[in-house]
Amino acid sequence: MTNEIFLLNISGPDKPGLTSSLTGVLADYGAKILDIGQANIHNTLSLGFLFEIGSKKKSAAVLKDLLFKAYELGVTAKFTPISLEDYEKWVSLQGKDRYIVTVLGEKLAAEQISEVTKVISEQNLNIDAIKRLTGRTSLVMQEEYPRASIQLSIRGKIQDKQGLASKFMQISRDLDVDIAFQEDNIYRRNRRLVCFDMDSTLIQAEVIDKLAELAGVGDEVKAITESAMQGEIDFNESFIQRMKLLKGLSEDVLHDVAINLPITKGAKRLIDTLKKYGFKTAILSGGFTYFGHYLQKELGMDYVYANQLEIKDGVLTGGYLGDIVDGNKKAEYLKEIAIKEGIDISQTIAVGDGANDLPMLSLAGLGIAFHAKPTVKDNAQSSISSIGLDGVLYLLGYHDRHIDLIE
Repeated sequence: MTNEIFLLNISGPDKPGLTSSLTGVLADYGAKILDIGQANIHNTLSLGFLFEIGSKKKSAAVLKDLLFKAYELGVTAKFTPISLEDYEKWVSLQGKDRYIVTVLGEKLAAEQISEVTKVISEQNLNIDAIKRLTGRTSLVMQEEYPRASIQLSIRGKIQDKQGLASKFMQISRDLDVDIAFQEDNIYRRNRRLVCFDMDSTLIQAEVIDKLAELAGVGDEVKAITESAMQGEIDFNESFIQRMKLLKGLSEDVLHDVAINLPITKGAKRLIDTLKKYGFKTAILSGGFTYFGHYLQKELGMDYVYANQLEIKDGVLTGGYLGDIVDGNKKAEYLKEIAIKEGIDISQTIAVGDGANDLPMLSLAGLGIAFHAKPTVKDNAQSSISSIGLDGVLYLLGYHDRHIDLIE
């Protein structure tokens, strides 16, 4: 007896009991389900069954009964016979490498998706699935915080990984969209530690610049800060220079600055979700412990490593205590926390915006440049520039429904 293979495609209005009714017919004929998939867009169902059935006589009967059942249910049924050769060729693709491409933006246009998928096609990669990660958008109500994200699961052998990343980066620049590219492995689905830079990442400010303004040396310090963040001068030297300019500033100022820190959009949503799902979180900052500990309490984070201001008689001395937390130190702390928590380095994420974040972005399993300087974006694995800090959740594959459960 020769078995036959068919692909059954069902389309039409979605309704309860539809899958049960169709599989019931297949069950009556002893069909074997080889694959099954479903998508639902605007209450319109697209459902597929790949099944194997016995003799031609039996297959003719099951197709007839399925057509009748589809008519009863008010949906359209289409059958495609699949040869054993084609089926086996499809099965052999299971050994191919798998990747995830996440597309993020305030809104997603057809042009953006077209350009991204064109690059994927040029590499001879197959798109296995496309999933929307953000909630549906109203065309009438104005959204306070618009965001859109889709996730593409792709499969195949990449011939030019650097070229692929370069093309995605160009699309990102030209079309104002973020594109993250990750290998789809066990570590991507099992991240456990997220480490954040503080200034211009968790908060929308450079604290040292604010302190400098209050000390009357704002322009001098701001120029040194910008030069350091662009990677033009050594971070340690820039830190020492800026600290000296803060000499004599009253300790009372620190509290006022702390309670007025502008927390980045999406930060609370991100940290609350990470905590809910068991992640460890850390602040690794070239800023100051005084403000890091304030944020730790506000957001409920696990670790803080930053620079400690030296204060005597209620004023800043222009000095600091302990080692300077520069880029290499941040990477050391990330590794130290991972070891302490028993977390593989591939399960870690680092998020930052400046040149001194690059060592930890490179070390982490996933390094994310957040609204970063061009030098940092060009050297990071992934970047987010179009939406808030909670965009990290979409790179982890979370859907809004997973996030909104805890809000």
